[in-house]
Amino acid sequence: MWKGVVVAYIVVALCYFPVALVGYWMFGNSVDDNILETLEKPAWLIATANMFVVIHVIGSYQIYAMPVFDMMETVLVKKMNFRPSWYLRFVVRNFYVAATMFVGMTFPFFGGLLAFFGGFAFAPTTYFLPCVMWLAIYKPRRYSLSWWTNWVSTSN
Repeated sequence: MWKGVVVAYIVVALCYFPVALVGYWMFGNSVDDNILETLEKPAWLIATANMFVVIHVIGSYQIYAMPVFDMMETVLVKKMNFRPSWYLRFVVRNFYVAATMFVGMTFPFFGGLLAFFGGFAFAPTTYFLPCVMWLAIYKPRRYSLSWWTNWVSTSN
């Protein structure tokens, strides 16, 4: 698992850092919230970027929504006595996707809300919890270099 996480972070860094650096070099701080709105030409680049965004969102949405799918299906089967079937799974998952799409399209300030909730919910799970979990699992000697490194990482 650890090797997979390290490889995943390296791949993410190799994908995002060049884009961020070149984007800042090209546009400075005059970039819109959605960088695809800042691009004006060439048309093929804008179309390709949008295609990659759709592919990325479809894949990541499935990963982040799996616990919700599982929770909804478990409640329907165990508490409401629905029979588990492919039809139930199809209806529940499509309903959830349609409901989240409706919420995302309804609110004009959804991008700002997404940024807020992303920082509020995902930043702690990405930066804070791994350090605390490492300290709880490995129990390094108190006030050692690794202990200080993890505690300083959690306080930022």
